[in-house]
Amino acid sequence: MSVNTSPMTPPRYHDLGQGARLQWWPALLPDDQATHLLQQLTEALAWQQPQVRVYGRIHTVPRLTCWHGEAGIRYRYSGLEHCATGWPVILQPLHDAIETCTGKMFNSMLGNLYRDGRDSMGYHSDDESELGNAPWIASYSLGVSRDFVFRPKTGSHRRQCFSLPLGHNQLLLMNPAVQQHFQHALPRRAGVNELRINLTFRSIQAKNR
Repeated sequence: MSVNTSPMTPPRYHDLGQGARLQWWPALLPDDQATHLLQQLTEALAWQQPQVRVYGRIHTVPRLTCWHGEAGIRYRYSGLEHCATGWPVILQPLHDAIETCTGKMFNSMLGNLYRDGRDSMGYHSDDESELGNAPWIASYSLGVSRDFVFRPKTGSHRRQCFSLPLGHNQLLLMNPAVQQHFQHALPRRAGVNELRINLTFRSIQAKNR
């Protein structure tokens, strides 16, 4: 599948503070391409629902996940190790388009499929050692809109400080200071019955290959 390599809309910006900046494009691809891609990714990728150990207890992750990237790339998160075998044909054009749009290089992708509003992602930062000291993270969304919320990592008031509705065909780029100073989450949402796919592109450092 070929995709448009130029974003359909200009970027918007929001400064969270402490040098942390969000940049997002409300529409990356033509709408018909994005809708077709959503259906393809839902059916073609090997979605799984893993279990993780947290404080000695096993928990089922409240969403489906998949991991892809350049052959040989390894990534460990939440106690799980993933080894990429190469970009699937369906993802390569999208990967290239996102690199062109953002001007950043990404060698791997963590996918999340939220089946409805009961699926969620808790507060965390994409700051694992495999990502290096200054990771750029690109997040592409397909499907129903869900709120993407942020809060400071430290301080006396670790409350939500910004909420960004991420809708269908929207691309978000987070600069390194976002992971250094903030956490993000995708909360549950009552009444949401449609699925959402989020593809988070990042670059694993060479020492972990």
